[in-house]
Amino acid sequence: MLLKIFTLLGSLAMFLYGMSLMSAGLQKMAGNRMRVFMARMTSNNFKCIMAGIVVTAMVQSSTATTLLIVSFVNAGLLALGSAIAVIMGANIGTTVTAWIFALSFGGGSWSVATIAVPLMFFAFICISVKKTANLGEFLMGFALLFLGISMLKETSTELLDNEGVRTFLSTLSGYKIWSVFLFMLAGAIITFMLQSSATATAITMVLIAQGYIGFDMATAMVLGSNLGTTITSNIAASVANQSAKRTARAHFLFNLFGVILALLCFRPFIKLVGLTVQALGFPNPVTVSFEDADEATRASLEASLPYSVAVLHTVFNVITTLILVGFIPQLVKMVTWMVPNKKGEEKETYRLKYIGIGNIATGDLALNTAKMEVVEFGYLCRRDLAYIRSAINAGTKAEFEAADKKLVHYEEVTDNLEREIATYLREVSKNELSISALARIRELYRVIGEMESLGDSGETIGKILARVWEHDCHFTENMLSQLNQMVDLVDKAYDAMDHNLATPLVELDDITNAEQAEEAINEYRDILRNEHLSNIEKASYPYETGSFYMDVVNCIEKMGDFIINISQSVYGAKTV
Repeated sequence: MLLKIFTLLGSLAMFLYGMSLMSAGLQKMAGNRMRVFMARMTSNNFKCIMAGIVVTAMVQSSTATTLLIVSFVNAGLLALGSAIAVIMGANIGTTVTAWIFALSFGGGSWSVATIAVPLMFFAFICISVKKTANLGEFLMGFALLFLGISMLKETSTELLDNEGVRTFLSTLSGYKIWSVFLFMLAGAIITFMLQSSATATAITMVLIAQGYIGFDMATAMVLGSNLGTTITSNIAASVANQSAKRTARAHFLFNLFGVILALLCFRPFIKLVGLTVQALGFPNPVTVSFEDADEATRASLEASLPYSVAVLHTVFNVITTLILVGFIPQLVKMVTWMVPNKKGEEKETYRLKYIGIGNIATGDLALNTAKMEVVEFGYLCRRDLAYIRSAINAGTKAEFEAADKKLVHYEEVTDNLEREIATYLREVSKNELSISALARIRELYRVIGEMESLGDSGETIGKILARVWEHDCHFTENMLSQLNQMVDLVDKAYDAMDHNLATPLVELDDITNAEQAEEAINEYRDILRNEHLSNIEKASYPYETGSFYMDVVNCIEKMGDFIINISQSVYGAKTV
């Protein structure tokens, strides 16, 4: 008995590992194309739903899709309403997994699991060749998944096929509406503990296919797994920012509404599912039971019940989506009310915002999270420019010191952010990456280096201005006006940089905006340099004051160089 229990646990582990391996292989093969697809398919709700269906079906993971959605929302590339539509599509897309599982049960003496072991041979060959390693990983995961399900089915049958178990499950099923809640709770707990609604679906298929539970209790387990799958994302989002929390809440509300609706219309709902199953050519699981069926009908029913669970899962999510798609604005208002903006608090600035929300298993997808972090890093660097302006225009030493303190602080912040993002990129680099992903990593390394240099520039300007105050020098009104003009030009360069950073590569046609901004900074710097030489000859102001002035001008111009380097790095990754 002990050996059978450990065999059951081993089968479950094989299934989970196979699922993870298959999903990882698919994500590595489709990662970059998936980002491009998501960027192009979010212009209206219908496209958003289709994007959610396709992406989730491709990567076999609604969690991966949800994390991708969160990163898009955080970066401002996807509105919350559009994100909710994508989540609706992701819920439909995840039902593809249930259909794949149903195939593994098959009918008669053959199932997909029959080819699992031979498939491992071809998977091993693919893994041995670098160009097809991701395909091999997917095939190996595919084989282990279905072999695990097959062993899970056989082992569970041996363990559960006794009168005591049947009596216990029959007793649990005899409490009418309370039984529904009990099996719902079981589905939610299994999903939460194993971090996989797919696993709960597979276990439900095993139980119903062997006749241990009826179709109504299987329905309850599926409803429970749909609630359980939202628990993980909400726990992960509890320590994340507002966008992540709102997206997670929307996912929960979507599934909660569907479950409540299904419970209120429980009998009509399962009858609808039964008629749908019957329309597909299978015995109706609602009107035909194991106890009343003859041997031939029972065999047919046993083979078809896993497909009934897949139909149930699909009908639930499709109906919920069709009802709620017209209420997306109301959902947005509801989650905004649930996660309100914090009054009087500055927007999160001084720590990583997107990295750490959750880990996507593969490098290609993780890079999107890193890119969103870099976009926010750029916004932070731009805020530093406001303190440079304040330091330049300070009328008293106290005002200057207050601004200079901010410049020193921002230099420390940029150092920390560069280090933390670089650490994350190193972890991502440990995965097998596509050529385009490697190019993006190099791009991101260079970008965060240039941004750290922008932070250094602010501190350097502060040090120069500190010497101005120490030597009791005073910039003329004309000097201050010209320095402010230089800062304005850098601000325009930041406009171009932020735009180029946030724009998906597929939509970034050129960086003319950044080149023109850099050219304007250089031209104005040359004008000021020539004017300064002329003023020195005329002794218009002390040489020391002019020297400090030109040091500030040159530092501001150097910031323009760092900014154009960032746009060039971003655009350079597109040409790979």
